[in-house]
Amino acid sequence: MLKALEAETDRIDRWGRELVGVVDHGGRLLVAGNGGSAAEAQHLTAELVGRFVGERRPLSAIALHAETSAVTAIANDYGVEEVFARQVEAHGRPGDVLLLVSTSGRSPNLLRAAERARELGLTVWALTSSAHNPLRALADDTLGFPGPSTSAVQEGHLMAVHALCVAVEAHLPARRTVDLTAVEREVLA
Repeated sequence: MLKALEAETDRIDRWGRELVGVVDHGGRLLVAGNGGSAAEAQHLTAELVGRFVGERRPLSAIALHAETSAVTAIANDYGVEEVFARQVEAHGRPGDVLLLVSTSGRSPNLLRAAERARELGLTVWALTSSAHNPLRALADDTLGFPGPSTSAVQEGHLMAVHALCVAVEAHLPARRTVDLTAVEREVLA
């Protein structure tokens, strides 16, 4: 799995640089997944909104599956296939990034979200398996991991999430990071 991650270093670095450009211009990252992939997607948004390694400003990242009332209402009124697509339509703007996390790359609700995002001018990234799947075909860019099982692919996804956080923080302009010492001095003054 480490060799697969090493092979994707340039892509992960580019994603980090592009994501910083998106959020620096008022855009956001929308992320979705099902099951264990939802957990990985939410892990990523938590690291970006909170912090990963050092203190910095929060970055706009939304885990669409974490909005339980919206997910259940949309599933009830429009069907499970629309739970992410409808949220992409509500929250996504041209230039935003939609990252879809799926070990199989075949989930109808993620495929529908990718289609809707492309219609609306969002960039679609997929974090999936290296096997050919429909999500890879719908994405603008894909980071895929080999594996004999779902759990092996998910392990690759966890490493990729952490590597992407490192890349994002490396590409944030120094002026945009938070100097806690200066903030503390301001509060105490």
